[in-house]
Amino acid sequence: MTKFTGGCLCGSAKYQVEGDVMIAGDCYCVDCRKSSGTSHGTHVALPDEKFEATGTVTTYDHPADSGNVISRSFCPTCGSALYSTNSGMPGSVFLRASSLDDLDAITLGMSVYTSRAPKWARINPDAPSFPDMMPAAEMPFDTDGLD
Repeated sequence: MTKFTGGCLCGSAKYQVEGDVMIAGDCYCVDCRKSSGTSHGTHVALPDEKFEATGTVTTYDHPADSGNVISRSFCPTCGSALYSTNSGMPGSVFLRASSLDDLDAITLGMSVYTSRAPKWARINPDAPSFPDMMPAAEMPFDTDGLD
C-alpha cells in the first residue's frame, strides 16, 4: 500500500490517499483534453476508502460517453485539476497525475481514446493503447459499473 499526496498550484487545496494503484494512464477523450488544456489527462485510479481532501474545491459534473457522471474537482482559486470520481465506479478516486507531489510515484499502464488524440500528441509507446476505452476484460479491477 502506497501513500499519495498532492495539491493545487496555490497550495490551498490538498489531498492524500493510501492504497494500491488500480490503474494509471493517459486519456485522450474530449472531456480530458478540455479539462486539462492539453492533448490528454493522466489519471491514477485508487480505492477511495482512505482518501482525504483538505481546503476548498469546486466540482463540475459532466456525463461521459458511457453515460456515467464524472465529477471533476479543482481548486476554485488557481484552477488546478486535482481529482475526479465516476458514478459508474463507486469506491474509486481518480487523481490527476499532474497534481501529485511525487510525479514519479506512478507508472503508466495504458492510453485510452487514442483515436481522439490530436496529431501532435505523443502517445506513450511503452504502454498498451486503445482507440477507445480499454476493454473491460483487460482492466485490472472490477468493471461492473463501466457497462
